[in-house]
Amino acid sequence: MKEIRLRYAPSPTGFLHIGNARTALFNYLFARRYKGKFIIRIEDTDLKRNIKESELSQLEQLRWLGLFWDEGPDLKGPFGPYKQSERISIYQKYTQILLDKKLAYKEYQGDNDKCVVRFKVPLNTLYEFNDMIRGKLSFESDQIEDWIIIKENGFPTYNYAVVIDDYLMKISHVLRGEEHITNTPKQIMIYKAFGWDIPIFGHMSLILNKNKKKLSKRDVDIVQFIKKYIDLGFLPKALFNFLFFLGFAPKTNKTILSIEEMISLFDKTRFVKAPAVFDDQKLSFINNQYLKQMSVTEIVGKSKFFLEEKKIFLEDKYLQNIIILFRDRMNYIQEIVNLYLEFFEQNQQIDNKIIHIIKEIEDFSVIKILKDLFLKLEIFQSSFIEQLIQKFSELTNLKGKKLFLTLRIACTGKLHGPHLLTYLELLGKKNILNNIQKLLNLNY
Repeated sequence: MKEIRLRYAPSPTGFLHIGNARTALFNYLFARRYKGKFIIRIEDTDLKRNIKESELSQLEQLRWLGLFWDEGPDLKGPFGPYKQSERISIYQKYTQILLDKKLAYKEYQGDNDKCVVRFKVPLNTLYEFNDMIRGKLSFESDQIEDWIIIKENGFPTYNYAVVIDDYLMKISHVLRGEEHITNTPKQIMIYKAFGWDIPIFGHMSLILNKNKKKLSKRDVDIVQFIKKYIDLGFLPKALFNFLFFLGFAPKTNKTILSIEEMISLFDKTRFVKAPAVFDDQKLSFINNQYLKQMSVTEIVGKSKFFLEEKKIFLEDKYLQNIIILFRDRMNYIQEIVNLYLEFFEQNQQIDNKIIHIIKEIEDFSVIKILKDLFLKLEIFQSSFIEQLIQKFSELTNLKGKKLFLTLRIACTGKLHGPHLLTYLELLGKKNILNNIQKLLNLNY
C-alpha cells in the first residue's frame, strides 16, 4: 500500500491565519489517523512579498497549536530541501524537459533578453479529478490560456512548483481550501505532461463570518490570526478543538475532545461541503471549558503575565481567590485583566443609572447605616460579613432583591457582579467603605 503523505505548505508572506491553521490541522490529523507522514514545506518564491519573520513565527505558532511534523525545513528529511527558494535548480531541470518536448515555450518581454516560460495548454482536453470531498469535478482546457510556469526572475509560479514538489516528496493526498479548486486543472496538466501519478485532491469548505459572507481580513469582529489568540491567552488545545468542528462533522456527540480522540475520530468522508460559519461564541465556550479543567495554580501562573503587563501586581493567594471568583465567566486568560479592572479598580465614577436606582430603592439614610456597620466590623471574613448583612436587613427592613441590590450597589458601585459575599471579602473593608462614601458624597 502506498504510504500516506500529506503536507502543509505556507508562504512566508504574512502570519498564520485561522483558515491556514485549519488546513494544517486537518492535514496533520489525516496523516496521524492513517499512520502516515505530515510534512511542512515553505513556498517562498514570491520574493517581493516575503516577510523575514513570517516563516519562523508560523512554525512556532503551529507548534503552539499542537502540530508536529515528520519532515520540514527545520527537521530535514529524505526529500529536501523543504524551502522552494532552495529548489530552483530542480525546477530548472524539469522546465528544460518541458521545453525539449515542446510542451512549454519561452516568451520574451520587449527588446530585452529576459523571458518567461509558458506552459502550452493542450487543445480540446477535458481535465477531470475525483475530489474526495466534492466528488467528480471537470474543466475544459479551452477555458485556460497558456500560463506562466517560470517568471522573468527565474523563479517558478505556484501552480508549477507545487506539482514538482508534491511529486518528488511523494505526497499522496493534497488537502486544502476550496479556493484552490480552480488551480487544480493547471496542476493536473503538469502531472500529465510528465506522466506522473496524480495525488488525491480534497478541497475543504470556505469559512464564513456570522453574516454568512466569506471570511475577510477586513472582518474586525473576528480574531483571525493565531498570534492574537496567543496574545489573548486562549489555550492551544481549545483552539485545536474548535477548528476540528469547522467544516467537519465527526461521529460524536461530544464537543470537548482530546487530540487523541480527534485523531481517532478523523474520517476523510466526514468533511462538509457547505461553508463553515466561524462561531466565536462557540470558541469562547470551548476555551472556557478547558479553563475549568485547569488547576487554579495553572491559571494563576498564566494570568500573572497579563496582569503584570498592565502593572497590576497581586499576591498569589489573593489572585487564586480572584480566579476562583471569575473562572466561570472567563472566556480567555487575558480577560482576567478586564475583570479585575472592572470589579476591583477604585478610580471609577459612579454610573448615573446606579444613582437613579439608589434614589428609587431608599433614601440615603440606609447607606449611612451600612457605613456604620462596616466601620464597626473588626473581623473581615465572610461569616462576619454575613452577620453584618443580617443586621443591616433588621435595621432597615430591606429584604430579598431590594436588600442585595442595595448592598451590591453601595459596597461595590456595580449593578451586577460575581457572588456577593465572596466578592465583598476580596474587595476588602477599605474599598467597600470607599465605595459607600462615594455614594454619600453625592448629597442626595
